[in-house]
Amino acid sequence: MLDRQVAPSVQPLASVTLPAADVFSLLNGARLHVLRNAAQPVVRLQVVFPAGKWYDPKSGVSLLTARMLLEGTRTRNARQIADEIAFYGASLECEQGFDRSTLTLYCLARHFRQLLPLVVAVITEPTFPATELDLLKTRTVQNVQIERQKPGYLASERFSNNLFGPTFPYGSVFNEATFQNITAGEVKAFHQATYQLSSAEVFLCGDVGIEQEELVTRMIGQHSSTNLPLVIEQADLRSAPLQDHVLLPDSIQSSLRIGRLWPSLSHADTHSLQVLVKVLGGYFGSRLMKNIREDKGYTYGIYASVSAREYATSFVIGTDVNAESTKSAIHEIHHELHRLQKELIPADELQTVKNYMAGKFANELSTVFEQCDKYKNLIFQHLPNTYYSDFLSQIRSVTSETLLQLSQDYLSPTDMIEVVAGPAH
Repeated sequence: MLDRQVAPSVQPLASVTLPAADVFSLLNGARLHVLRNAAQPVVRLQVVFPAGKWYDPKSGVSLLTARMLLEGTRTRNARQIADEIAFYGASLECEQGFDRSTLTLYCLARHFRQLLPLVVAVITEPTFPATELDLLKTRTVQNVQIERQKPGYLASERFSNNLFGPTFPYGSVFNEATFQNITAGEVKAFHQATYQLSSAEVFLCGDVGIEQEELVTRMIGQHSSTNLPLVIEQADLRSAPLQDHVLLPDSIQSSLRIGRLWPSLSHADTHSLQVLVKVLGGYFGSRLMKNIREDKGYTYGIYASVSAREYATSFVIGTDVNAESTKSAIHEIHHELHRLQKELIPADELQTVKNYMAGKFANELSTVFEQCDKYKNLIFQHLPNTYYSDFLSQIRSVTSETLLQLSQDYLSPTDMIEVVAGPAH
């Protein structure tokens, strides 16, 4: 009979190997990465361009360009594009990120032939109609105005601005007036400079056969570059310890952001640092959750996380607390940071975190799309093929002594930027 008072035994995860991707250089210079898995008759195509916020000639141009791609091509308007996608039960969207923009198609494998020409047309023949552009600018400004009424948004915005500096793309703040003045000509120029299929990284995964592979090779590989790439001036990364307050007199809560610049994923200590962050605030049983949520009741949730981008990596602790508890919450966060710098992590706590991380990692590889996402990380972060196998072996072997030293190197509160958005405290 099953005894539910006894926890099941934990089986160590011996190793994980990502499926090997077939990589092809297309005639125009683009690269095609193919990961095959026929478990389900679904295909995902992602065409990734160096067209994210990092490449903005003016704040908001990359965002508008990405969102306008589906608003019309030379032969279809926005409604016709949407109807064609819906007819085949597919999904097509373009997402702008900090470093890159990604056009993503999900569809049944048998419909890929019919939909790929539409994808290519969206990339190569957008018309950027003026009416839709004006509506999108208005909606975006209204959404930002609504978000800026929330302490969490304001705290994150100010934290990034202070951490990276106002001229660094990751730290620049959305400017409504600048955004409203972006012209269709500026959007078209950005598109022509950055959405070149010859400079794309193309990822095709799922139930991929020879037919789909050949279609992509032919239809995407035939488009050569017609313009010079966008020239980007390298911005200075300027970060300094700072305490800052976004004053919201009428708010009943405060949002806290505490953090610093962090070693990149290619750093020798990256896997050990991931364990350290998990212990501090990376899962529901973390120290910050136990102290500030469970013991003190200051918040519903608190986290510590690392955000790895192509040109800078950051560490942040974030939470929302009752305004009256702001100082106490900050004090307890500092207390947990100091504890990690002074005391060895007990063996049982460390083993729990290691088991959690290994299990979560294995769960994140359950579909070919998730496997492809991990693979993309290797490509864009310029990581070795052994990165994930090294991850498992190094989190298994990391010691409390190593984490104590890393805490002393990286988790001093005096080295961190601290932002509070809320009433005076």
